[in-house]
Amino acid sequence: MSTLIVAVDGPAGSGKSSVSRAVATRCGFGFLDTGAAYRALIWWLLETNVDPADQARVAALLPEFPYAISIEPSHEAVTVDGTDITTAIRESRISDAVSAVAVNLEVRAFMKDLTRRLAAECEKPGIVIEGRDITTVVAPDAQARILLTAREEVRLARRAGEVAGASLADTQRSLRARDTKDSSVVNFLTAAPGVVPVDSSDLNFDQTVDAVYDIVRAKVSLP
Repeated sequence: MSTLIVAVDGPAGSGKSSVSRAVATRCGFGFLDTGAAYRALIWWLLETNVDPADQARVAALLPEFPYAISIEPSHEAVTVDGTDITTAIRESRISDAVSAVAVNLEVRAFMKDLTRRLAAECEKPGIVIEGRDITTVVAPDAQARILLTAREEVRLARRAGEVAGASLADTQRSLRARDTKDSSVVNFLTAAPGVVPVDSSDLNFDQTVDAVYDIVRAKVSLP
């Protein structure tokens, strides 16, 4: 990819999306939440009565996945076949099911290509891409690569406030189950060589944004 890339990885509840969005805004870059594509895929499968665990069936349907997402950091919009599902993909039923496709290697390969295509279409000077395998698989040559982490109890509290209709107990069960399943196909808990770790456990939101922005500023020439 020729576009200037800032890659941000990390586990659920580490603040990847909100921090990456804020950094993109400050830099004047585009923003891409790769997790939204996995969630949108789950929504689409459930709406069309396809079992997300049927890996062969899901893989066969991928070329038909009618997905679109805004890369403008100030405007979050996710659609499938023209239907706005920006809010729907944050429901607990989606969060509980997303690992069914996240561990499907054919889905991951499809999502890698999709992410690279969307990044290449960005008309801004650069783009911040966040997810679980961006620094190592999707954009290993990104100009800035960051692993954003936080202690589990901090991540649980944050995620409980993000997922509609979920209790803390439900969130704890879902987050731990998803981390366990996803870690079987991608390492998002340990910084790979060349990836800068940022632990946000004891930082507030603005401090975390500042920490990530400072890393980006040190790695790339900002407009």
